[in-house]
Amino acid sequence: MTSRLPSRRLILSQSAAVIGAASAGLLLPQTVRAQSGKVRVGFMLPYTGTFAQLGVAIENGFRLALEQQGGKLGGREIEYFKVDDESDPSKGVENASKLVQRDKVDVLVGTVHSGVQMGIQKVARDSGVLSLIPNAGVHAATRSLCAPNVFRTSFSNSQPTRALGKAMYDRGAKTAVWITWKYAAGDEAFEGFKEGYLAAGGKIIKELGLPFPNVEFQALLTEIAALNPDAVACFFAGGGAAKFIRDYAAAGLKGKIPLYGSGFLTEGVLAAAGPAADGIITTMHYSDSLDTPRNKAFRLAYATAYRSQPDVYAVQGYDTGLLLIHGANAVKGDFNSKPALYKAMESAVIDSPRGKWTMSKSHNPIQDIYLRQVENKENKVIGVAAKAMADSGAGCKMG
Repeated sequence: MTSRLPSRRLILSQSAAVIGAASAGLLLPQTVRAQSGKVRVGFMLPYTGTFAQLGVAIENGFRLALEQQGGKLGGREIEYFKVDDESDPSKGVENASKLVQRDKVDVLVGTVHSGVQMGIQKVARDSGVLSLIPNAGVHAATRSLCAPNVFRTSFSNSQPTRALGKAMYDRGAKTAVWITWKYAAGDEAFEGFKEGYLAAGGKIIKELGLPFPNVEFQALLTEIAALNPDAVACFFAGGGAAKFIRDYAAAGLKGKIPLYGSGFLTEGVLAAAGPAADGIITTMHYSDSLDTPRNKAFRLAYATAYRSQPDVYAVQGYDTGLLLIHGANAVKGDFNSKPALYKAMESAVIDSPRGKWTMSKSHNPIQDIYLRQVENKENKVIGVAAKAMADSGAGCKMG
C-alpha cells in the first residue's frame, strides 16, 4: 500500500518508506502534473539476500545526491517507490512492471544482479521509461540491447577485469586460475579478464565455476591448490565474496598463491572478511582511499547521514543521482521532454567521488580503473590500471 506523506521534511528523511501519489495530482491533466506534480522515482534493488547491503548502499547514495540539491529534481519534489527484486531473474519483468504500470514512475533505478537487469531492460525498452542502472554490468544493456532511455552509471562487467589482466601479468603472474559464480556477471567478467590477460602474455590454466549464489568453495579450492598457478583471479561480490576470502585463507592458499579480483571482491565486505583479506589486489573504478577533496567531502557527508562508511555501491548510487539531477535541471523538471533530457545526460561530465567521468555513445561510463590492495580493512590505491577505459559498446544501435 502507499500513503501520502504530510511534509517535505519527511520526503527528505532517510526512511525507506514507500511514498504514495498525491491523490489531488491524479485529477490534474497530464501536462499540468508534469510541471506541478512530484517526480516519481522507483527503486528496484535487492533488499534481501546476499546483495541486500548493496541495494541499501545504492539507495543511500542516490538519496544523498538529491538531498544535497534540496530534495528536488528540476524544481519538483520527489516521491519514492520501492520493490525488492530479490536477486531473482525470474521475477525481473514482473517487478519492473509493478513500478512502471502500477506506480507509474518517471524514473526506474535498478539494479545489482545482471540477470534481473535483463528483465528491467525489457520493460524499459517496451515502455520507454527512463531507466538508470546503478550497478548491474551486463553487457547487453549498453551493447546489443542499448536504448536511448537506458543509462548506466557503474561499469560493464568486463571493464574492471580487462584492466586486471595486464596488472597481474606485470606483477609476475604468468599463469592463472579463474574462479567465479556461473552467471552473466561472472561470465562477462571472465571475458574481460581473458582479453586483458592473454593480450599481456599470460596463460589461463583453468576456468572454475559454481552456480550463483552457491558458497561451497572447498572442492574448488582443493583443485586450485593442486593446480598451483602463479595467481588466482576471481569475480565474487557481497556476502559470498566475504566467505570466499575467508575460505581461501582457511584452505592454506593465502600467502602461497596471490589472490586477485574484480574490485567487487573486496567492496563492502572487508569487516566481514577480516584479516583474510589483507594483501588482496583488485581493479576497480573507485577506492575508498582516493585522496581527493571531492571524495573526502562525499565520504564525510555519507558517514554523517547514514552513520556508516560508503563503498563503491554508494558512489554508484550517488552518481546515478548526479546524472539524473543534471538531466532534470536541463529540462526544468519536464520529464516529457525526452530528447532534450537524454541529450543532457549523454553530454554530462559527472564530478564523482571516483573522479570525473563521461558517458559513452552506448550510455556506459568512460572512467579510470584503479589498482588497489587491501591493507588494514581498506582498499588502498597503489596505481592506475587503466586510464579513461571505455566499454566497446559492440552491437549498440540507438533507435
